[in-house]
Amino acid sequence: MSLVLDPAAQDLLFREAHTANAFTDEPVTEEQVQAIYDLVKFGPTAFNQTPLRIVLVRSAEARERLVAHMAEGNQAKTATAPLVAILAADNEFHEELPALFPAFPQAKDLFFAERPAREAAAGLNAALQAAYFIIGVRAAGLAAGPMTGFDAAGVQKEFLDGDHTPLMVVNIGKPGEGASYPRSPRLAYDDVITTV
Repeated sequence: MSLVLDPAAQDLLFREAHTANAFTDEPVTEEQVQAIYDLVKFGPTAFNQTPLRIVLVRSAEARERLVAHMAEGNQAKTATAPLVAILAADNEFHEELPALFPAFPQAKDLFFAERPAREAAAGLNAALQAAYFIIGVRAAGLAAGPMTGFDAAGVQKEFLDGDHTPLMVVNIGKPGEGASYPRSPRLAYDDVITTV
């Protein structure tokens, strides 16, 4: 066996996991979300950047405001998911770098003084963290339904404080009846991997 991770865990995280479009009404607890974050915060990023910001949408009033900004095909599932998370990139993440990357505190000013460099780094590294978050949701025995079909400007104005760019909205919960489509094809190893 080439992988040290138990086959059942491999199935849970990858082979048997699907994007979920329907959920049971079983709630997702604060303790579950805390456990997910406490696991995935260790995923690698450049210079230990931590630009991901997460807004949990729990109240009925906030859910209604969010659904109004979702694409039509994403509204019903967002309205009924047990928990919805807005994942965003903090474009001012560099302010935390001296504490988060003490081996090279100068990185804050050396690499990220200019806005375009910060935005590019925030987008890339927050996307990495968002992927870790989705895997963490699966590790908790839950399913994730990540979506990019929404009015980003509207979500930013309604839900995000500071200089944050919304990346995706993720429905979270136990998968329900008809939660996912059949597995779509994936590219084969030889289609993706080149050795030089």
